[in-house]
Amino acid sequence: MLIKHKVKVLVGLLVLAVGIVMWPAYEYFAYKGKIGFPAFYQFIEIPNDSPSTQLVHNKRYAQAGIKALELLTQHKTSINAPAISAAVAIDGEIVWAGASGWADIEAEIPVTTETQFRIGSTSKALTATALTRMVDGKLINIDKPISAYMHDLPNANWYNITPRQLVSHMAGLPHYKENTDYLGLYKTMSLSSRFEQVEDALEVFDGSELLFEPGTQFSYSTFGTVLLSAVMQSAAGLPYLDIMQQQVFDPLKMTATMAEFKIENKQNLAAFYWNNEGRTDQVRKWRKVDLSHRLAGGGFVSTSSDLVKMGSAYLQDDFISVKTRNIFWTPQTLPDGNKTPGNYALGWRVLRGNIDDDMPEITFANHGGVSRGAQSWLMVIPEYKMCVAVNINANTDEFWDFGKVSMLLAKLFVLSH
Repeated sequence: MLIKHKVKVLVGLLVLAVGIVMWPAYEYFAYKGKIGFPAFYQFIEIPNDSPSTQLVHNKRYAQAGIKALELLTQHKTSINAPAISAAVAIDGEIVWAGASGWADIEAEIPVTTETQFRIGSTSKALTATALTRMVDGKLINIDKPISAYMHDLPNANWYNITPRQLVSHMAGLPHYKENTDYLGLYKTMSLSSRFEQVEDALEVFDGSELLFEPGTQFSYSTFGTVLLSAVMQSAAGLPYLDIMQQQVFDPLKMTATMAEFKIENKQNLAAFYWNNEGRTDQVRKWRKVDLSHRLAGGGFVSTSSDLVKMGSAYLQDDFISVKTRNIFWTPQTLPDGNKTPGNYALGWRVLRGNIDDDMPEITFANHGGVSRGAQSWLMVIPEYKMCVAVNINANTDEFWDFGKVSMLLAKLFVLSH
């Protein structure tokens, strides 16, 4: 009887251990909509009322601001997002910022223009901006092998990769699902591991194979940006976050932009919600996640106002030189002569198009981001010396279902200019 009891205890402990290990994976697939949530999970409805606020920094745009705030509220409702925020900068100055909805439904906290959102892969444009400043300061050569800067690379296949290849997604690094470092793959699903230093985060993918010979193809990879951040800090002799602070955040007064895992006072941080990618107004808060493993490529939080400050800086020749801006805003060419998908340049996508059918073709430098319970969009329009940013604390099935409001906002302010 004693042996049977011990066996039962051991089996019970084994089942419990497996459950603890597999629970994060279960939640991963549930929040991705691949499997159902547990029956005991509670959902709430997005309130019908939508408190809104705006800051008109230039009275010339007062009427445009009123219409823009109405647009935001309508758009938020149409995509079932609890909250939305946006900002517009023209000629290097923020002219308007607005927000509508709820930063935290349960706590009844309305969103404001100071509410911080996860910005997902828009973080890549932040990292690229610091890289431009390092290039201008002759701290790094983007066409030199990264082994010249980082001598203790944990994967021999990385030695001849260049910063240009990393920032343009032509290095052959895997993205999350392509990661063959299986312990690292698990960690990106459980999202519970803390990496205080960017070089420590390399362990998540340093055992993975390259997808192709560097420079021969394009494959979008957040891990490539994480590796880039480690190379940047080796080249500069400073921690990555210090580089970001000194080269980007402090000069541009981006006081609301920071690594999410470093935030101590979270009073301005939005709550992030699962909404079945915009298909329902029945929502629940996203599970707690740690995004420190993807910091440079997807772990920052910011405000729409901060993002347009950075976008506008690209139009200031005293912040980034014309030569370097042109390098970073030139879509890369593949060996077969074709441009990279989406006209990906260096940390930005750069396209030609128009705001509306009745308006002329112009240039759009942009980057978007998707994170757990959040989406972000930043675009710069050089011809109009304009920058627009939009953020939500939920997700949509198709990214442009969310991002298209930026074009309506841009048209409003172009016609008011």
